[in-house]
Amino acid sequence: MIQIENVSKHYGAFQVLTDCSTTVQKGEVVVVCGPSGSGKSTLIKTVNGLEPFQSGRILVDGTSVGDPKTNLSKLRSRVGMVFQHFELFPHLSIIDNLVLAQQHVLGRGKEESVAKGMALLDRVGLKIQAPKMPGQLSGGQQQRVAIARALCMDPIVMLFDEPTSALDPEMVGEVLDVMVELAQEGMTMMCVTHEMGFARKVASRVIFMDAGKIVEDRPKNDFFDHPESPRAQQFLARILNH
Repeated sequence: MIQIENVSKHYGAFQVLTDCSTTVQKGEVVVVCGPSGSGKSTLIKTVNGLEPFQSGRILVDGTSVGDPKTNLSKLRSRVGMVFQHFELFPHLSIIDNLVLAQQHVLGRGKEESVAKGMALLDRVGLKIQAPKMPGQLSGGQQQRVAIARALCMDPIVMLFDEPTSALDPEMVGEVLDVMVELAQEGMTMMCVTHEMGFARKVASRVIFMDAGKIVEDRPKNDFFDHPESPRAQQFLARILNH
């Protein structure tokens, strides 16, 4: 579903990604972890063209992200993205947040878009909140709305960029529950997260990054039980001991 081949990116003289390669198969859940500043969020944002890259190649379901001829808007309509800070439209109601892109990008009618939006709000346990404004919801609720909004577009893959890091600890579980359910239903997912319990539960593989490079890319049990690199060993020792 996703092929990342020798991707490098820099801001001026600063190298953000160096020769990164990995693949994500249909139905796989791949967790990307590593210390802050390691390039995790940048890598995931290159997958749908939110971050341009200078060299290498990325294919999503056979479409080349870096090809100037690729219609990125069309590609992004098939690649769901959930950000750290929700990114809901604050001036629109919850249901209008879910309807907007369906109508304008997919060309769905109002009735069909509302029905789809309400069904997905129901799925994430927020149907009753449909007429409210985003500011009236908790952070965990807003993030579940953001997931529902992404699902409204019938994505072939979902990207999550630290979806729980801006939440109060009590709200993390309600978002992870939705993500676990998606994973169990076979959604192809690439998740940047520090939630190692989530990774242990649903990840097919774990990618560990440091200083812009993919240091390890292994099945989750191999990664957690026998990390190969000293940097991954150090990282896991620190986060799993607290």
